[in-house]
Amino acid sequence: MSTLTKIVQEPQEPSATPIHKQHELPHFARPHLTMSGLYLGAFLGMLSETAMSIALPALMDDFRISAGVAQWMIVGYMLAIGIVLPFVGLLLRSFNAKVVAQCALAISLIGAILSTCAPTFALVLAGRMLQGVGTGIILPTLFSAIIHIFPPHRIGAANGVAGLTIMLAPVIGPTLGGILVGVFSWRSLFAVFAFVAALALALITLRFVNPLQQMKQSVDAVSVAESIIGFGALICGVSLISEQGLSPLVILLIILGITSIALYSQRQLRINHPIMDISLLMRSDFRTPALIVTLSFACTLVCMYIVPLELQRGLALDSSYVGVMMLPAGVVNALCSFAAGRLYDTLGSTPLIRFGGVMTLIGIVMFMMIGTGTSMFFFVMSHIVIMVGIPFIQQPAQSAALASLPRQSASDGSTILNTLQQVIGAVGTALATCLLGFGVFSVSDPAQGFITGSRYGYLFAAVLVGSALLISLLHRRVAARSAVTSKDEAH
Repeated sequence: MSTLTKIVQEPQEPSATPIHKQHELPHFARPHLTMSGLYLGAFLGMLSETAMSIALPALMDDFRISAGVAQWMIVGYMLAIGIVLPFVGLLLRSFNAKVVAQCALAISLIGAILSTCAPTFALVLAGRMLQGVGTGIILPTLFSAIIHIFPPHRIGAANGVAGLTIMLAPVIGPTLGGILVGVFSWRSLFAVFAFVAALALALITLRFVNPLQQMKQSVDAVSVAESIIGFGALICGVSLISEQGLSPLVILLIILGITSIALYSQRQLRINHPIMDISLLMRSDFRTPALIVTLSFACTLVCMYIVPLELQRGLALDSSYVGVMMLPAGVVNALCSFAAGRLYDTLGSTPLIRFGGVMTLIGIVMFMMIGTGTSMFFFVMSHIVIMVGIPFIQQPAQSAALASLPRQSASDGSTILNTLQQVIGAVGTALATCLLGFGVFSVSDPAQGFITGSRYGYLFAAVLVGSALLISLLHRRVAARSAVTSKDEAH
């Protein structure tokens, strides 16, 4: 049995040939060197996500803003990513991938410089959203390039290397963020982002070679408008709940977002040249691991958002100390990301996903036991357990999803995966903010309120990863039942 079919037991659709059955890919003598700029660019995107959470309390103090407003540094970043992601497949089909990557990192560099120097929170947020635009382009470009640069039997290992590089950010991010915010200020964090963006831009300029074929394609203006309105309105609406509750504006934005996304999806299935080929989601061998990746990613973002706030606001720990405490789990996470990619090539995705789901649930339960009298050793161990589990869900599921597609659909597949992750991740973070706020206002002691609210958030994270685990457990039976049904209909 191939590694791909370990997660999906249904036959491939005859109209699409999996990667490993197609002709050999062009040879790249030093593929990891070719990819180095994209690795660093994706690392920057995750660094920006993980380091920012620990800087939120400092931003709240400097600009005198609430946690609901400060969350826009995370949600606004993902909003920008969610808006731009649906267009990346079109960009990669229409323009040289090297130029696309260079523009993305240039935008990230400009955004980081703006946030470093901004005198107001609005300008800091504007720079932050520019960084989100750059990240939204780089992430799917990275995984599309992997499909085209590496031979089929090395895709899992290549995704493991990419995962190791990207997941070094959670190793460095919280610690670096805590030290920089504690010793200097939150502005120094954006200065580091600018430096990394400049370095990644230089590497892409010097080393990257475009592996994708371009073709002329008309742009459907209606699809563009529906995509921007849909994803933007949905994320904005959910994010405003923590500040405005279910106000008329919030309800209007959510309805507008859902309606526009539905119209956008229908249009992509009808037109000859869709901006994003969402018909790929009709393939169960792609849809199932994509859903698992999305749910686990949302769980990760929820935990990464809540943990620094709970430790600083609930347990009154210094940001530098919090950063150091989060370091061991980050190291474990990076190593497990690499290991999961390697093991996927030999074990397939199903056993790894199930192992990762169980470990993550155990870690979240341990997190829910944290209180004012909890030892920091217990927190570190709880964090390590979660960071062992998450990569064993994400890396194999993502590899299985992309490996199920024909090579010409790799860009669209990567774009769909990243769009789902960022949109659902933004919605998940916004809901976690609401739960956190509910806990804060439910008790008189603010510190205990942050701890109580954090437990609500962890319970939400457990529901997310539990759903991913349940999908992986039920999928074989669903596939078998579908096969039996098809056989009966044939007779």
